[in-house]
Amino acid sequence: MVESILKTIFTPVVDYYRDLRWSNLRSRKYSHLLLALYWPVYGLVFLSLERLLPLLFDIQYHEISCALDAYIPFNELFVIPYYYWFVFLAGFGVFWLLYEPDVFRQWMWAIILTYSSTVVIYLVYPNMQALRPAEFPRDNILTDIVRGLYNFDTNTNVCPSIHVLGSMAVCFAGLHSRLLRGWGWKVFFVVSTVLISLSTVFLKQHSIIDVYAALAVGAVCYALQYWVAPRICARRAERQQI
Repeated sequence: MVESILKTIFTPVVDYYRDLRWSNLRSRKYSHLLLALYWPVYGLVFLSLERLLPLLFDIQYHEISCALDAYIPFNELFVIPYYYWFVFLAGFGVFWLLYEPDVFRQWMWAIILTYSSTVVIYLVYPNMQALRPAEFPRDNILTDIVRGLYNFDTNTNVCPSIHVLGSMAVCFAGLHSRLLRGWGWKVFFVVSTVLISLSTVFLKQHSIIDVYAALAVGAVCYALQYWVAPRICARRAERQQI
C-alpha cells in the first residue's frame, strides 16, 4: 500500500527529471530551474535594503498610513495566516517545480516581476510604518509570537506589501494549474490570499495602503503575464507560419 502510494507520488517526478544534466539545464524542458536562482539574489538585495543601507546612509523614510488604519484593531489571531504565508509560498512553489514546470515558470515570473518592482520602489521611495501597538491588549502565546516577529522584522520597506504580492503570485499560478483544478482549489487559493493579506493589517505590520499598492502591482503583473504576453507570443507564432 505504502509502496504504491510512493510510486504514484514520485514516479512522474523521476520520469520528468531523469534526463536532467548540466549540459541541458538551459533547455526548454529544464530551464525553469534557473529561475529559482532569483531567490538568493533577491534575499541578498532585500537584506541589504533592510540592514546594510541604513548603516551606510542616512535614509529618510516616508511614513505610510491613512485614516482607515485607526479603525483596524490589532488581533493576534492573524499571526497564524501571517506565518502560514511561508508554507503557502514555498509549499506550492516546490509542488509546481516538481509536477508542473510550466506553472512554476508563471509563478516565478510573477515573483520576479513584482518583487523586483518593490525593490525599485523601496530604493526610490523609502518607506516605513509606525502602526505597531506600544502594548498588546492581551497576553498569550500568540502575542508572544507577534512580539518575536516585531523584534526580528523591521518596520521599513513596507509599501507595497511583499506578503500580499507573494500570495497573489501563488493565487495566479494556482488558478491556472491543471493538477489543482476545480472550484475547491480555486476557493482555497483565493481565501488563503485574502486571509494572508488581512493578516498584514490586523497585526499592524502594514498599512492598508500597502495592501492596495500590492494589489495594483499584482494586477499589472497579472495583465502582463496572462493577457499581454500570450497575445504577443501568439502573434509571433502566426508570423513565423506565414
